[in-house]
Amino acid sequence: MSPRRLPMVLLALLLGGTALAGCGSDDDTGGDAADGGSGDSAAPADAGAFPLTIEHALGEATIEEAPERVVTWGPSNQDVLLALGVTPVAMPVFDYGGDDEGVLPWVREELGDADLPALLPNAAGEEIPYEAIAEEQPDVIIAVYSGITQEEYDTLSAIAPTVAYPDAPWSTPWQQQTTVIGEALGRSAEAEQLVADTEEYLATRTDEYPELAGTTFAYGAEDGAQLALYTSDDVRVRLLTDLGMTLAPYVDEHAEGDAVYYYVSPELAGDVESDVFVAWFNDQAAADAFTANPAYAQIPAVAAGAFAPVVGEDYVTASSAPSVLSIPWMLDDYLPQLAAAASAAGTGE
Repeated sequence: MSPRRLPMVLLALLLGGTALAGCGSDDDTGGDAADGGSGDSAAPADAGAFPLTIEHALGEATIEEAPERVVTWGPSNQDVLLALGVTPVAMPVFDYGGDDEGVLPWVREELGDADLPALLPNAAGEEIPYEAIAEEQPDVIIAVYSGITQEEYDTLSAIAPTVAYPDAPWSTPWQQQTTVIGEALGRSAEAEQLVADTEEYLATRTDEYPELAGTTFAYGAEDGAQLALYTSDDVRVRLLTDLGMTLAPYVDEHAEGDAVYYYVSPELAGDVESDVFVAWFNDQAAADAFTANPAYAQIPAVAAGAFAPVVGEDYVTASSAPSVLSIPWMLDDYLPQLAAAASAAGTGE
C-alpha cells in the first residue's frame, strides 16, 4: 500500500521535500508574547532581546520587538509556541493525523479549553495560503520545520519577517527547532529549559528499557512498489538515536548524495541488515500487508520478529515531526513496542 500523499509532502517526510538527486476572526488574537499567551505560568518575553536578527538557509529575519501575533507554517512549529506559552494567531490544519477540526491531539491537549487559532488550509504545503496568512497581520511567521522554497520564503517575508530552517528543508532536529523558535520569541531561556526537560524525559524513559542501548535499526516506508529508507539526516531517525539506538551502517553506506531518504528495490530488501526494523503505516491493515509481502518478509529484522511499526496517522505525524509536545505523547505508548523488538533481536543487556 502506498503512503498517502499528505504525509509524503507534509513530512517530507514521507518521501517529499529533499528527495533524491481557517477559521477564526480578526478578534482571534490568541495569546501574545508580551503576556505569556495561553500559558499562565509562562514568563514574558525578554524585551531586551530585541531587535534581533536570525540567519537561516533562505536569508535572515529581523524582528524589531517581541512579537504578539505569530503565524506558524509546517507540521510542528506550533507545538513549540504552545509549549512556550504562546498561542499562534494561525497555524496549519492537519487533515492527516488531526481530529475532526484538523487539530493534532497533543496540540488539542495543550490548548485545553482555550479558543483555537485560525486554521490555515492546505497544510500539505503544496500551496501556501498567503492571503489567509496576511489577513492575520502577523508580526512574525515561523517556518523552522518546513519545506518552503526560496520563492515561497520571499513571498512570506513580504508579509512579515519569516524564520525558515537553519540548514535544509525538513531536517531541523527538535532541539534546534525549539531553540530557534525560542530566540525568535525572546524566550531563549525557556526554550533551553524545554529542551533540557525533554532530554531528561528521554533519559528517564530509556533507562527503563536498557535493551535499546546500542541496538541498530533501519527506518523505512513502503512507497508504491519500492522500499524507502531514511538516512541519518532525517528527524525521525535522530529521535531513535536520542533513545540510545544506533542507525545500522547499511543505511548510510548505501545512501546517495544528501537526500534524507532513498529507495531499495524490494528484491534487495533482504540485504537491509539491522537488529530492528521500523516503518510507518497509516493503519494496521497496511502494516499487516507489509509483513505479508514476501519481499519485505525477507528483511532480516522482520523475519526475526524484531519489527516495530509506527501505526496510525497521529502516531506517524508525531514521530515524523517530533517536538517537545509530540515526543512524550507518542513515546509513552511506543517505547514498550520498540523495546520488545530489540528483545526479539536478542540485543538486550
